[in-house]
Amino acid sequence: MLVLVAPGQGAQTPGFLTPWLELPGAADRLAAWSDAIGLDLVHYGTKADADEIRDTAVAQPLLVAAGLLSAAALGAETPAASAAGLRPGVVAGHSVGEFTAAALAGVLDDTAALRLVRTRGLAMADAAAIAPTGMSALLGGDPEATVPHLEKLGLTPANVNGAGQIVAAGTLEQLAALAEDKPEGVRRVVPLKVAGAFHTHHMAPAVGTLEQAAKELAPADPKVTYVSNKDGQAVATGTEVLARLVGQVANPVRWDLCMETFQALGATALIEVCPGGTLTGIAKRALPGVATVALKTPDDLDAARTLVAEHTAV
Repeated sequence: MLVLVAPGQGAQTPGFLTPWLELPGAADRLAAWSDAIGLDLVHYGTKADADEIRDTAVAQPLLVAAGLLSAAALGAETPAASAAGLRPGVVAGHSVGEFTAAALAGVLDDTAALRLVRTRGLAMADAAAIAPTGMSALLGGDPEATVPHLEKLGLTPANVNGAGQIVAAGTLEQLAALAEDKPEGVRRVVPLKVAGAFHTHHMAPAVGTLEQAAKELAPADPKVTYVSNKDGQAVATGTEVLARLVGQVANPVRWDLCMETFQALGATALIEVCPGGTLTGIAKRALPGVATVALKTPDDLDAARTLVAEHTAV
């Protein structure tokens, strides 16, 4: 069974969309999405520097657009792809990647997903501006020891990613204290390229904004199995997917539980859409025996198509 996943914020790098825009129709598609959300995705994906694309209001729609663009190139333009296209058994996304997954599952169309995520990015940027906050990845350590240590410092385990990886979130002062006082077994504390303490109570002001925007949408039920960050469970209705997209802004990402569900459902292969690498790296450690491909550039499409052919039921 094939799992299609989408990465979250921090995966973006300057110019990462440049090679994708050489594919037929890609530039026109990205230009149309740019017009729809009032943000020049072509500029930010090709010419903007690291600081510009670190901006939450930019990074989030840029990542969703990149995921949709690369999935379309792979053959996932619609959930009911032809036999020559992509038929994932499961879709899921990490944090903002859940919006990519919702579009790929047919819950929202591409433009609706991008408009909603643009609202999300702006609202989260506003929430992040209230106080200086951030996130740091902890390398090494045992979650049973790490989580209580973070809570002692006033930090939240905002991403529990599996394979021993936890991302802490909180104020910059709390994160500085963490760097000086690491949990037992943690080798390094690495600040992430994000502009706030996402998936914590610091993001509560963004939830109301997103709730209002979501009321204007009419989500469809997922056409493939959609696995949620909230608890790693499959969600059967579009209404529930949308409600979880809204609430997840201020709640921890449980990617570890998502991977447990992939395994329970019989995953044999996993493809990570552009800008791939982070989730496939975790999967290699947490899902032994599951074949993986990360879509970083169009050069990766052939390997991904081979995986699709080998692990997709027709």
